Amino acid sequence: MSDMIINTATTARQVLQQQVQAIPEEQFDIQPAGFNNTIRWNVGHMIYWMDKYSPLIFGSPPVIPDTYETLFNSGTKPLDWTFAPPSKEAMVEMLTAQLSRLSELTPEMLGENLLTPFALGPFQFNTSGELLNFILIHEGFHLGTISSQLKVLSSS
Repeated sequence: MSDMIINTATTARQVLQQQVQAIPEEQFDIQPAGFNNTIRWNVGHMIYWMDKYSPLIFGSPPVIPDTYETLFNSGTKPLDWTFAPPSKEAMVEMLTAQLSRLSELTPEMLGENLLTPFALGPFQFNTSGELLNFILIHEGFHLGTISSQLKVLSSS
């Protein structure tokens, strides 16, 4: 089962990376009507989440700049930004680094219990694999949002 999660995580991150690379950067900061955020925010948010919870999953420290929390944490929005966000190129580099990190996972790592169960709202995760699986579902939501934003932008 853990092999499947690792394969799914790798595939999902490859799809995300390809999708982001194909989007012209001039579309990254347009907030279409009916959306709370931009494409850049959604991409940054996925990078932030994967990095924030990587110490629990990988046992390694976060590697993204501290500015990602200010820009891309839940509840943030581009209208509140007081400094420039990372470029598309920098974000693609982060996605690539995170994809590389996923290749370091083993089924044994995903089966390990977290030091303490991790609660997120009404959800509780007990193993690294459970938390990674939730992150993948979360990324799927945001990739769907990006796809919807692109459809709206292409019809404008």
